[in-house]
Amino acid sequence: LESTAMYESGKTLNELIEEGKLHQQFKRLVPFLGEFPLYLHQEKAIEKVAVQGKNMIVSTGTGSGKTECFFILILNYLVEQNAKGELTPGVRALIIHPMNALANDQLKRLRAILKEFPKITFGRYTGETKQNQQDAIDNFKKMNPGQPILDNEILSRDEMLDSPPHILLTNYAMLEFLLLRPNTNVFFDGIHSDHWKYIVLDEAHVYSGALGSEISYLIARLKDRIVGGKKGKINFIATSATL
Repeated sequence: LESTAMYESGKTLNELIEEGKLHQQFKRLVPFLGEFPLYLHQEKAIEKVAVQGKNMIVSTGTGSGKTECFFILILNYLVEQNAKGELTPGVRALIIHPMNALANDQLKRLRAILKEFPKITFGRYTGETKQNQQDAIDNFKKMNPGQPILDNEILSRDEMLDSPPHILLTNYAMLEFLLLRPNTNVFFDGIHSDHWKYIVLDEAHVYSGALGSEISYLIARLKDRIVGGKKGKINFIATSATL
């Protein structure tokens, strides 16, 4: 048995909205994220990135809400863009996972959060993602029996190439694949590629040694593709429970 101290509490999402640190329309998502006080490190994450525009590493224990740190930031940015009428197709946030199981878990959480906010689109592009829409629908029904298919979840590769989601979940092997293939240039060089804002490296402690070196070059290549001539600044966020 191991006893661990409670994490220090901060403000609620509604309090941060009233202070202007989160957009007013973010209130629509609060019931699906939780109306209880955030942990203090979650509040600081919002301050560092959303307010000060800094890059960030979140290193805190298992079950301490690291995912919410970047989910809140990404969703707030998308809510703000929607309010301005700027939420056109195109990736705003790329979340890179070392394993598909982690991507699948976060996909379920996005479904729960965004089921009442259809303007924000999301999708997973991994080896499990089917090419055409009907195969993707059949696979979804097989893997998620009884669950409805949301209008804002982009299921197939064909759909993503036609209209890239605002939030794209993938792994580093598939990111390499996407950067190399000409027909996936739409994510990085197409008409919908000028809106990149966040790159998240989840479970960043995995990227050590030779793999860490390879990932650093991969991210450098990605940054070169999406920063040159594009609008705005890219913010990087890394998370780890064991860093």
